Amino acid sequence: MDVSIRPVRVSEHEALGDITTRAYLDDGLLDFGEADAYVEQLRAVGRRAAEALVLAAVDPGGLLLGGVTYVTPGSPWTDIAGGDEAELRMLAVSRAARGRGAGEALVRACVERARATEGLSGVVLSTQPSMGSAHRIYARLGFVRTPERDWSPLPGFTLLTYRLTF
Repeated sequence: MDVSIRPVRVSEHEALGDITTRAYLDDGLLDFGEADAYVEQLRAVGRRAAEALVLAAVDPGGLLLGGVTYVTPGSPWTDIAGGDEAELRMLAVSRAARGRGAGEALVRACVERARATEGLSGVVLSTQPSMGSAHRIYARLGFVRTPERDWSPLPGFTLLTYRLTF
């Protein structure tokens, strides 16, 4: 599948919010379903785009396939990144587009941006233990597990971390 990566358009904010939320809900990643507090952040594409870089994956016909939030140091969307690291957040691909390379293309685009940014030494991300497909993408692209950085945003809920060092 041909996939293009570009900044999300304002006209796509709602659709990407829906894709991201549906991906998390349909994969059982939100303990409280639609009532989960994280749904608000997943849908907040406009706010993320104003405070970070949200990239969209689209097919040759312009169909929105998924997206990711690329966070640079100092962004309010940073969870674990240090001052010399970029961070990936909320990678999501629509169920219909999975397995066609959109997720990997989004991660590669973030890595390329980070490598081209002076002063950055790597890219970090947090992921849920059950996100096996994403873990395989990260490993294929050279990310390594950093268990010493694993963290819990909520009691009893631990996120795994990965880092790609340049």
